[in-house]
Amino acid sequence: QVQLVESGGGLVQAGGSLRLSCAASTRTFGFGNVVMAWFRQAPGKEREFVATISQNGISTYYTDSVKGRFTISRDNARNTVYLQMNGLKPEDTAVYSCAARIPSFWTINADPKDYPYWGQGTQVTVSS
Repeated sequence: QVQLVESGGGLVQAGGSLRLSCAASTRTFGFGNVVMAWFRQAPGKEREFVATISQNGISTYYTDSVKGRFTISRDNARNTVYLQMNGLKPEDTAVYSCAARIPSFWTINADPKDYPYWGQGTQVTVSS
């Protein structure tokens, strides 16, 4: 079981920055065994993959629309994953959720159906 709690959302002007945090608590698995990801969902749209990071934090993968602007990172000592968002655009407005999966080995996976653990989400609103 993995429980996830996001924080850090808010209202920001276009071009601004926000850092999202996702604190994880695990009962059975150490956080260092957990692959983490961020997804987002805008009103009236399907959930969209944003970024994922490997268990040791060395490997990352981003959707094209955020490459060069967003950075995913993790601190395994703090059981926390982060999403640093710079150069925000109005089209980045969405509810951002962190998600977790516990695979045998690292692979890039952008399918939300493969992530069994989810946080409640945090709203990010970018004004123009």
